[in-house]
Amino acid sequence: MRILLSNDDGYQAPGILALARALSAFADVEVVAPEHNNSAKSNALTLNAPLYVHRAAPGVRYVNGTPADCVHIALTGLLDYRPDLVVSGINNGANMGDDTIYSGTVGAAMEGYLFGIPGIAFSLTDKGWAHLDAAAALAADLVRALRPAAEAHRRAVADVPADAAHPGPWLLNVNIPSLPREAVRGFKVARLGRRHAAEPVITQVNPRGETMYWIGAAGPAKDDAEGTDFYATRQGSVSITPLQIDLTDHSRLAYWAQTAAALSTVPPPTGDARP
Repeated sequence: MRILLSNDDGYQAPGILALARALSAFADVEVVAPEHNNSAKSNALTLNAPLYVHRAAPGVRYVNGTPADCVHIALTGLLDYRPDLVVSGINNGANMGDDTIYSGTVGAAMEGYLFGIPGIAFSLTDKGWAHLDAAAALAADLVRALRPAAEAHRRAVADVPADAAHPGPWLLNVNIPSLPREAVRGFKVARLGRRHAAEPVITQVNPRGETMYWIGAAGPAKDDAEGTDFYATRQGSVSITPLQIDLTDHSRLAYWAQTAAALSTVPPPTGDARP
């Protein structure tokens, strides 16, 4: 099994090092990760500056760009093969609910998904790397269990004619409680919860008298009811949330179709209406 591993905390972060060790026990792991911390970069690609790739060690390279940059470069020119799985993490802190929209950890896994490769984003619920080895072992357990599915997807894609659509991959967002392994209560599939609005922006004045603005902390959970990722991890379970890319509001398509039809019947203006 061949795995492309990335993250958003940087290639030297404890989370990616622990995950690389755990996955290397049963898979060929190639690390392509950001040079520095790129948290909250979502799916951003760098289009107005050159990107450079440096080798840190055998099988480990870093890029002066975003998590999505790393996976994009790897899949479009850096690697001479197509990996079976794109894995991202382990992130230093949770990526639950609305966090997934901003998360660079999720963005890296999603970039692989957009290229038709299954992806998994792993995060620890608490910052500070507590019980990281336990989290890495649990992440490896999940990847090992999904190995047949990833290899089946690879074979299916290989058998599809060049002019046909590839079978769809899958994308998972996984949050692991910061607990000893024996205290974790297994895996639980959960939907995304929701957060309240973020905390207020933080302002400071620099030595030149100019006002600086710092984005405030994420708000508390708003929807953390049973069935959500917030609830599952609070109960001590590893939450697994399947994600999709389609942002279409399907429930309102009919309403907006009526609006568009009404607008289409309005005659265009003719000339200057002024006297």
